Amino acid sequence: MYTAEEVDIVVIGGGHAGCEAALASARMGLKTMMFTINLDSIGMMPCNPNIGGSSKGHLVREIDALGGEMGRNTDKTYIQSRMLNTGKGPAVYSLRAQADKKNYHREMKRTLENTDNLIIRQGEVVDILVDENNTITGVVSESGATHACKAVIICTGTYLKARCLYGDVIIQSGPNGMRGSNNLSDCLKRLGIKLYRFKTGTPARVDKRTVDFSKMQEQKGDEKLVPFSFENRPEDIAREQVSCYLTYTNSDTHDIIRANLDRSPLYGGVIEGTGPRYCPSIEDKVVRFADKERHQIFVEPEGEDTNELYISGMSSSLPEDVQVAMYRTLPGMENCRIMRTAYAIEYDCINGAQLKLSLEFKNIHGLFSAGQFNGTSGYEEAAAQGLIGGINAAKYCKGEEPLILVRSQAYIGVLIDDIITKESKEPYRMMTSRAEYRLLLRQDNADLRLTDIGHEIGLISEERYKHFCEKRMQIENEIKRVKKINLAPTDEVNALLKSLGSSPLETGIKLADVIKRPEADYDSLAEIDPDRPKLSDEVREQVNIQIKYEGYIDRQTKQAEQFKKLEVKRIPADIDYGNVMGLRIEARQKLEAVRPVSIGQAGRISGVSPADVNMLLVHISKHKS
Repeated sequence: MYTAEEVDIVVIGGGHAGCEAALASARMGLKTMMFTINLDSIGMMPCNPNIGGSSKGHLVREIDALGGEMGRNTDKTYIQSRMLNTGKGPAVYSLRAQADKKNYHREMKRTLENTDNLIIRQGEVVDILVDENNTITGVVSESGATHACKAVIICTGTYLKARCLYGDVIIQSGPNGMRGSNNLSDCLKRLGIKLYRFKTGTPARVDKRTVDFSKMQEQKGDEKLVPFSFENRPEDIAREQVSCYLTYTNSDTHDIIRANLDRSPLYGGVIEGTGPRYCPSIEDKVVRFADKERHQIFVEPEGEDTNELYISGMSSSLPEDVQVAMYRTLPGMENCRIMRTAYAIEYDCINGAQLKLSLEFKNIHGLFSAGQFNGTSGYEEAAAQGLIGGINAAKYCKGEEPLILVRSQAYIGVLIDDIITKESKEPYRMMTSRAEYRLLLRQDNADLRLTDIGHEIGLISEERYKHFCEKRMQIENEIKRVKKINLAPTDEVNALLKSLGSSPLETGIKLADVIKRPEADYDSLAEIDPDRPKLSDEVREQVNIQIKYEGYIDRQTKQAEQFKKLEVKRIPADIDYGNVMGLRIEARQKLEAVRPVSIGQAGRISGVSPADVNMLLVHISKHKS
């Protein structure tokens, strides 16, 4: 063992969590070293190379609003972009982009390599060092080098004690054939960290030349582009898009799967880990939804310069011969050739209850963690945690208070609060239904909610912040202007309303009230608003949403304010729950395990009832007096 370069922060892992963590801490001025088992795995997409989607698109835009990298990198490398859920309200609109897998990795690696204060090392961290006060002092790599540091961020993804399985084949390997990390788990156990086994999986990749797309439904990208990054305009990222395709399973597919369930390690008891409920394998779908005659399957390119197609919705751990047979039952894939076999992957992870809301371990000072190691699934969830982990590790080193985003403030706040407060026995996936205040937490207003914070931290440049402030001022001024305009029941006004399918005016009315009508919106009323200033698409969108949904937004804002009152009622850090009179045994055990920081958080713990919360409030009140 020898003493090597000393740094402030060590990031273990170069996946989506590790990239955001390393960039955040380095950009905040901390000397950061990122270890990755293979430099070719930086920003790798071992599953579908898409970013965003329902609720996940919200996370990416919040990452960008805070100064993270995922949105910018996706705008550089996307090959198809679509806004999902546009038939519903703006609260659930979600941007999704198919990225070029290799280009995404290449651009992210280039960004990391050219970031000041950031050192990138290929190698495995095998030990984490702490002193007698359980405070981080350094790490040891497999080469025997000791790197002294003040903080460590674990972003190991699905690499810890990883093994890949299909049929009776078991390979001790990380995702995509990369070497796993087989030594760090034992170190974590010695540090008192409790580990669990989770699993995820990926479908086969097939050769584009062996697929008949004429038998599938073409899925084109949107003509009207919306960038992930608030720094970009649509014209900045415009390029020719590729198509994806839709096909379906059928009774033949399902018969083959049912006939071979005994050969699946998932149903044969070989797989120990718990899989994701909301991203099941095709075996799970056929068994759990036996009444379904078919399941949607999306055929998506992995990049512009490869023939590999990703068969989305058909992950599997069945034997290779069964995979070939079942894939060939899909319309358009009768002669498909598999290039990469589908597999399940098991790995070590933790229950998030061992963490503080800052993502620092409760019992080890300076040790943070983020991503799938925290029991979540998905690139976006990982990147969001990585960003917060990197920010808070940097703040820890500077002796500053951590950044804690609350549930009424951001999807990121919902995500982190859920994984720490709510007991999860399966990989956690973000969904819009998990956010109580989703009308406030729209993907279109992520910058209005979070850019001030990103600027204050130091991750948003002065130039970008100046543009943001101008945008915010334009929105505020235009809303004020529109609310002052009176419309008279003129022939011109009523002719326009008739063309929109809206009832004519009989008396004067405010323009803002007409915008609130279901048939109308801000843009459609432009011709009867001659003094309207020229504004960007995103400013006009905000004006329309904030006026049209004003009543609903105001109602939810009041609910969020009530929520905040419970969040600011702090629970003493040294509270002894054994001394709280009236608490049920289950509540006492759950509170002791989570150690919530506020009454609001305590009330969200599974097994803690409103009556328990009242007992807790009484105890705290007496304790203060």
